[in-house]
Amino acid sequence: MKNIANYFLAGDCIDKMEEIEKNFINLIYLDPPFFTEKKHTLKSKDRKKEFSFEDTWGSSEGYAHFLYERIKLMHQLLRDDGSIFVHCDKSGEHIIRAVLDKVFGEKNFQSEIIWSYKRWSNSKKGLLPSHQNIYFYSKTKNFKFNTVFTPYSETTNVDQILQRRTRDADNKSIYDTDKEGNVLLGDKKKGVPLNDVWDIPYLNPKAKERVGYPTQKPLLLLERIIELTTDKNDIVLDPFCGSGTTCVAAKLLNRNYIGIDKSSEAIELSKSRIQNPIKTESKLLKKGRDSYLSADKKALELLDGLKFNAVQRNKGIDAILMELYEGTPILVRVQKEKETLRESASLLAKAMKIKKSKKSILIQTNHSGLFETDINHAGMNILKTPSVEIFNMFKG
Repeated sequence: MKNIANYFLAGDCIDKMEEIEKNFINLIYLDPPFFTEKKHTLKSKDRKKEFSFEDTWGSSEGYAHFLYERIKLMHQLLRDDGSIFVHCDKSGEHIIRAVLDKVFGEKNFQSEIIWSYKRWSNSKKGLLPSHQNIYFYSKTKNFKFNTVFTPYSETTNVDQILQRRTRDADNKSIYDTDKEGNVLLGDKKKGVPLNDVWDIPYLNPKAKERVGYPTQKPLLLLERIIELTTDKNDIVLDPFCGSGTTCVAAKLLNRNYIGIDKSSEAIELSKSRIQNPIKTESKLLKKGRDSYLSADKKALELLDGLKFNAVQRNKGIDAILMELYEGTPILVRVQKEKETLRESASLLAKAMKIKKSKKSILIQTNHSGLFETDINHAGMNILKTPSVEIFNMFKG
């Protein structure tokens, strides 16, 4: 039996887990096949390698048996203060939950984590899938857990932060007071404990962290799981390690790791990532979603009554109309306060070329361009706001 860590094993985890000492692991995370009944294939960024795995079972019973036999062994490997996190989506979540209840016991179910993300898709009929589930079970009630605090909601009343709360005779939450009726201040406030809905961005196709492996998860997601339930030097096991994200996250957080995968190509990829870990920092998490809302609100007000999509973080376009012109998008730009009409038209013309647009609308909002009459870009219509029209009427 091995009682050291920081290595990878190539083979089926049902066999390779026999090589690991029982009651040795602090945390197990697994992202097993999802019961999609498909073969998943994806090429690496350089297109030189193709990674794939089979996720076909024929029946829910076969899939359940596959998981049960392996999760039963995982339970034996965990320390008494250890935890397991199992990743799934709608395809097999009901089966996975039933298996975990049977092996770990319903009483040791801790949370169903919803990993929520924004992701574009040409969805078939129905709602666009934008989350996956992660089941969190502990081996015993004496599990390790490090509380993570998050900022208060924007709608939180300042009194809720400053004042101590208690419960009255009817068990209703109220502000605590002393005998004289003075409100008592609360203890040091660290924020709000992390909830079970995690808004962590999906890895975009151009992220440096991406390696071209099907179902690759972001390091940010695995780091959060590891930080919650382990301490430094603890041991993290991923029995379906794939591209090695769990092991890389463990190394970055000064934890030990063991990775297992049937694919020798996946093991080699994991080893290379351990040697040169690349992590994509999320500007979204650091700055918040509002930081991406750069659309000019005043400009968009001029389009009231039209159906359009506001455009964020683009110098040339403020909006795109929902209607098309000859099968191409209709772009809209509003002249900015310190911008000449020629400058504004040039930016919009460049955007038309890039977006292959045959029709655009430039809204003139200030008087600096009244004498720029030679602006002529194919497909671009210049419309004046009422204030410019009125100024033009009386300029003489």
